Amino acid sequence: MTEEAGTGMKVIVFGATGMVGQGVLRECLLDDRVARVLVVGRTATGRSHPKLTEIVRDDLHDLSPVAADLAGYDACFFCLGVSAAGMTEAAYTRITYDLTMAAAGVLAEVSPGTRFAYISGSGTDSTGHGRMMWARVKGRTENALLAMPLDAYMFRPGFIQPRHGITSKTGWYRTLYKITGPLHPLLARIPGLATTTDQLGRAMIHVGLSGAPKRILTNRDINTLS
Repeated sequence: MTEEAGTGMKVIVFGATGMVGQGVLRECLLDDRVARVLVVGRTATGRSHPKLTEIVRDDLHDLSPVAADLAGYDACFFCLGVSAAGMTEAAYTRITYDLTMAAAGVLAEVSPGTRFAYISGSGTDSTGHGRMMWARVKGRTENALLAMPLDAYMFRPGFIQPRHGITSKTGWYRTLYKITGPLHPLLARIPGLATTTDQLGRAMIHVGLSGAPKRILTNRDINTLS
């Protein structure tokens, strides 16, 4: 790890404009142990910071033109995702599985062994054949990542409370978080039930720097690592 050499960790963040990604990016920019942050996405974050570099691409399914730019990083925090509500399995698979594999495949080629932290979800089905469509697709995605030449970790948060002005792009999520926000201090007292965007970001940084004792991390693990 480059931090041991005194240069700090270099990380790639996918999906930095989403709710989780915003929180992860915020923590990366605040943490002195992170020296460089490369954000890859379809839209710019609108942020400016000495650590921050961005690659904006319309088509994230084909990263071959920027493969060389992704080499030499210590960790990748993959936060890109969408709600499965109203989507067919094929459409959800194209975004959830195919986009993740496109990024992981390039990193496995240019930087094998890179730590890859993937935002999955509580209830993900590791068999890939369960009743819930989103859980099946997430499970297949996790299994594929764990089989690649990457140091991969699956983050399965349950309820995530956005903090520091961060909001979700999904309208009904925003409504839910507005309602539940005042309840978060109570929810936080129940071990493993809830986490926050900043706790999740700090836990990903911890994994990027030091790994974790297991490959699948729940809310309880996330809060402990943060």
